[in-house]
Formats: sequence, structure tokens, C-alpha cells
Amino acid sequence: MQFEAKSNGIQYKISVREERKNWVVSIKTENEDWVKHVIPKEDYQVFDRTICFIYKNSSYLIDVIGKGINYEVYTRGSYRTLELFNDEMLLHESLKGNKGLSGGNSLGSGMPGKIVKVLVKEGEEVKEGQAVIIMEAMKMENEMRSGRDAKIKKIHVKEGDSVEGGATLVTYY
Repeated sequence: MQFEAKSNGIQYKISVREERKNWVVSIKTENEDWVKHVIPKEDYQVFDRTICFIYKNSSYLIDVIGKGINYEVYTRGSYRTLELFNDEMLLHESLKGNKGLSGGNSLGSGMPGKIVKVLVKEGEEVKEGQAVIIMEAMKMENEMRSGRDAKIKKIHVKEGDSVEGGATLVTYY
């Protein structure tokens, strides 16, 4: 499963893979490499909304309360608030034109899909919320919108390309 999360203004990409004996959780922040964590299933339990596991000889008890994309996470005596997007939530947010998925100097795909139409050219100026690319994902055509006023520096895809979640579609000046 692929996710994107945002907490304290930092955006994360998260991959969770279930293996026969382990959970493999990989986390990446912008401009950083992926960091992989392997959690043995024998050290992992779920009770209601609470997750308990042992990792690197430390035990963790995590209580999670969520609604939509907003989650309150309580662990080790403190609360953290985060926004968590799976593929379905990324689709809903992109359809609403959420600028949080198009931050900084690039527009990312958010989820796997196929490029249907590129609506801009390199060097063109775009406004916040303007449709830049039409991408087919989950059997629907979605407008990928600019998160800010910008000038297109480079278009990294062409019509017909298949892209993975998190792929850079366009970079801005």
C-alpha cells in the first residue's frame, strides 16, 4: 500500500508491504532517501484502535483516532496530528484541487495512472488551481492542478505515459 502523510508541515511518502513474517514500512521525506523498517509480525498486535509492536528492542503502544484524512496519534506521552492520504483519498483531494499535493517546485502524480493530456507547455505561466495535466486513475479522468502561481520549467511526461504514485509530472521555476 502506498500513502502520503503530512505532519507539522512535513510531507512524507509511505510504503507498507506485508510479507509472510514481517511488515516492511518504508518512509521518505522530500529530498531524502527511503528509510526501510522491518517489523516482525510476531512482535505486532492490534486491539481496537490501538497498535502495539516491538521495534529495535523498544515497545510502542500507539492509539489512533481518525476521520477522513485527519488522524490523531497518541504515543509515548504525546499527541501528533497528521493528514493521511491513500490512493482513494489522493484521488478525492486532487479532484477538489487541493494545493497540498502540489507543493514546492513540482506537481506530483499522487497515485498511479496514465497521462491522457498535457494542457501546458514549458515556459508557460500558470495560476494556482489551473489544470496542468489530465490523468486517468481508478477508471476516472482527473485534472492535476497547479498548487501555486508559477512558470513551467519542465514537463516530465507525455500523453500515453503510465506513471507511478509520487512521480514528478511538472517542475516549476
